[in-house]
Amino acid sequence: MSVKNSLQVWDYVVFATMLVASAAIGIYFAFRPGRIKGKTTEEFLIGSRQISAYPIALSLAASFLSAITVIGGPAEVYIYGIMVLLYNFAAFLTIILTCLIYIPLFYRLNIISTYEYISRRFGLAVKYQVVSCFLLYMFIYLGIATYTPAIALSEVTGINLWISIITTGCVCTLYTTLGGIKAVVWTDVLQICIMVAGLLALLIQGLIKVGGIGKVWRTAERGGRLNFFDFDPDPRKRHTFWSTVLGGTFVWVALYSSNQAQVQRYLACKSEKEAKKAILLNWFGMLGVTITACMCGLIMYAVYETCDPLKAKRVSNSNQLTPLLVLDILSHMPGVPGLFIASAFSGTLSTISSGINAMTAVLVEDIIKPNWRSWDHLSDDRKTLISKFLAMAFGVLTMLLAGLTSLLDENVMQLIRSIDGLFLGPLLGIFTLAALFPNANSKGAFVAMLFSSALNLLLGIGSQVYPPTAKFTKKLETSGAGCHLFNITISSSTNVTSLLTTIETPAAPNKTNSLFEDIFSISYGYYTPLGCLTAVMIGLLVSMVTGGAKDIDKTLIAPIVHTIHKFISKKEQAAPVPESGIQLLETTPEKFSNTDRHPSNLQSEKFLTPSPGN
Repeated sequence: MSVKNSLQVWDYVVFATMLVASAAIGIYFAFRPGRIKGKTTEEFLIGSRQISAYPIALSLAASFLSAITVIGGPAEVYIYGIMVLLYNFAAFLTIILTCLIYIPLFYRLNIISTYEYISRRFGLAVKYQVVSCFLLYMFIYLGIATYTPAIALSEVTGINLWISIITTGCVCTLYTTLGGIKAVVWTDVLQICIMVAGLLALLIQGLIKVGGIGKVWRTAERGGRLNFFDFDPDPRKRHTFWSTVLGGTFVWVALYSSNQAQVQRYLACKSEKEAKKAILLNWFGMLGVTITACMCGLIMYAVYETCDPLKAKRVSNSNQLTPLLVLDILSHMPGVPGLFIASAFSGTLSTISSGINAMTAVLVEDIIKPNWRSWDHLSDDRKTLISKFLAMAFGVLTMLLAGLTSLLDENVMQLIRSIDGLFLGPLLGIFTLAALFPNANSKGAFVAMLFSSALNLLLGIGSQVYPPTAKFTKKLETSGAGCHLFNITISSSTNVTSLLTTIETPAAPNKTNSLFEDIFSISYGYYTPLGCLTAVMIGLLVSMVTGGAKDIDKTLIAPIVHTIHKFISKKEQAAPVPESGIQLLETTPEKFSNTDRHPSNLQSEKFLTPSPGN
């Protein structure tokens, strides 16, 4: 049975202040002095492309991190170790790829929805495939992101589950509906500052309680939590260097290239250069928050080294560990637990608002505008009103879907990575086909999307039917020896090292796994690479069989492809012209005598004549 602790009045004041401030930003951008009357849908969805890089960078970081990082990050480190930090290295690799491939492509096309690009490249059938996949992914993701902090905090603090879901959902829907993308971005700025403040409060007070960073580090090393590098090539192992970096890179590329919620941010920047700056600055923000969350996880292990709250039945699942740590460490400081709770819900607000705005953009640009003939004849006010109504509807639906995630009780970090892998792999594969392979056609993309989606869905279902054994998902050891077990109170003066022994069940006898068990035990970190690479290979194969693409608009191919092609063509043009054997015998003496100082007339003309267009 979980233990519930009551919050103080100041905690509720801090939490309420965050909600009021977020709502106020939305109201300000809806009714601010000097605003342009008759707002267009472009202003509502992408801020008329006039937002600077700095708020966009913080908004991107806030949307990526969310309450899943604040609540699930420390618990992930406590249970599985700090290897999750390597996802930030993967994110840095992704930023390079995004700046080289996707930002130049999307920004020069002057689009609002990324799936409008797929429509131009592969046609309506493929566009509706990827739109359906995106909307399904966002609904599931937002449900998890909304429910996670609510259930974790309700179980530990006593805050009513549905009151917290409805309150945060209504506030988020309000400012997103009223203020559009500008309200979303600037509330994200506020919310990531609150997230950092909450994590820093926990980090600083935790270090004071434990006895300094040196002791935290030594305790973590003794407990095996500093497992940065594990180069085991077995794909069934939950986390290794390969699954984290390789899988993480594919996930981040998918988020930056094919997820409307993120692409819409940098499309709102003033210029392509500003968009690239925003992506880079966003990485530094993510790195700072993630490192802080991971350090809080190490502090959690140092605090509960000899008394695991799960074994002591203080909490019922791992998602409640971080709120419990907050109350154990910060409860004597009025308002500070409320600050951390505000930081968790700030992540929720950021994620929901970005998701609502993105789904609205996709529905308007990819479903309503192409199919509703009267859309172009509507006034700007009427179009904006419809967009706001859709945003409100998505907000209400998100609150309802949050309840469905109550059936899931595994660690949210693993859960959300699994969801990312199942949906983002096929999406990334289609965008990769479109941007980098000019010969890929609509038939290849259509079949590729079907096949890769079916494969990833099969992996997801199979992993539930044949869950990986403890050998591959083994949690790091925790101890309950310091808890009050069997009504025996252990003195606090007991030597800590004597309490590290963990009662373990005898190892199960080795058995041979079936083929299905081996296949479906593959780490969720490989879902996205498998889905992407499968889509690319199937798409290219079917495209080749069906004759490839004809008369492709060059603007629909990533600029880097044209740059590489020009570079290769230039090298081929610079190669010497082959000569016949007779010509070679006739000219060899003269050519060899003048090679170093006097190029031939042909060579002179070739290198000295300016090329067309120069």
